[in-house]
Amino acid sequence: MTPTRVPAFEEVEPAVRTEWMAEQSAGSKRRAFAIMRARYEIVLPDSGAKDSATVMVTKGTPSALLGLLSGILVYGSCTQAHESRPAYLELKEIVPGRYDVLWRTPLWSGMRLPLALKFSDGVRDITEPALQELPDSLIERRLIETDGGLAGKSITIDGLRATITDVFVRIVGADASTRTLRLTPAAPSLVIEAAPDRFQAAATYIRLGVDRILVGVDHLLFVLGLMLIVRDRWMLLKTITSFTVAHSITLAIATLGYVSAPLARLNLAMALSILFLGPEIVRRQRGETSRTLRHPWLVASAFGLLHGFGFASGLTALGLSRAEIPEALLFFNVGAEIGQVFFVLLIILLEHSFHTLEIRWPRVMAALPCYTVGGLGAFWTIQRTVMLIGGLQ
Repeated sequence: MTPTRVPAFEEVEPAVRTEWMAEQSAGSKRRAFAIMRARYEIVLPDSGAKDSATVMVTKGTPSALLGLLSGILVYGSCTQAHESRPAYLELKEIVPGRYDVLWRTPLWSGMRLPLALKFSDGVRDITEPALQELPDSLIERRLIETDGGLAGKSITIDGLRATITDVFVRIVGADASTRTLRLTPAAPSLVIEAAPDRFQAAATYIRLGVDRILVGVDHLLFVLGLMLIVRDRWMLLKTITSFTVAHSITLAIATLGYVSAPLARLNLAMALSILFLGPEIVRRQRGETSRTLRHPWLVASAFGLLHGFGFASGLTALGLSRAEIPEALLFFNVGAEIGQVFFVLLIILLEHSFHTLEIRWPRVMAALPCYTVGGLGAFWTIQRTVMLIGGLQ
């Protein structure tokens, strides 16, 4: 079949999204994804292809980006906010100018994200890529060679713009020096500098921590729920601090590998933590009391331990070496706290602004926050319970 050029992302998104939603409404998400996967099969070009937008469509009718289907699946599962796993690229210099490449991409429902690794001109393959499929990722290994090393060369991840996945790049020199870089959907390529910035790794982990918080919908909703049941600023500081200490503990021990939690059960537990706060917010608005309302910091500590495991998945998925974990853990946690403080201050400033402007909300609007927390908590609990049961079958 003659290769077909993939249309622009904006052209195919509405049609494929509609098709996906129709299939999902007619059955389970797992069944809908299987149908879409059977309907479209898209083969990425090899690394030497000149046109990265050319694919072979072997099934289905209209051409569609596989990345779009993956993006829709991720978007539909954004309620599992901590599940977004990054891709990982390691370039280890074994002799001057020759590198061992490890390229790992996450799998979604058994399907690889459509990400293609490309180097700039002057980088040559010494060996053919060797593939290894793991339960949660696909690993590609090969040797590359370039005159004068990788300084000044570029790395591009084709297809990254169509996902919400980051790519962490770790470069290890022949002298054991390391540097950590990050590619994002907004910036899918980079040029390797000759002299690494000593603060580059720290900045990378801090940005990862901030992003992990700000895209973690369930985490932000839990923090919002805590703010809605707290009566004064001192108790708010005590509650948020307790939550921070608790999730920092489990973040550390999970990242260091001392303990782990199954992701499906963990997501369900975090949904239950949000659902738990719904009735407490209603009691708070009615002027009633409970043990949780009297001691919200205890609840924050208990559920903070669960959320820490969710944060840890962002670091454990990188496959860091034992020597790199302390630095990554420290600065990732710093970034997570920066993101959390930003969110809390934003809510406080909004509340202060409404009070200063003397805005009077209708009763329906006043009750909206508590029903949002409780309603989404209930929805996620049911959804994740169904997914957990389906995964056990």
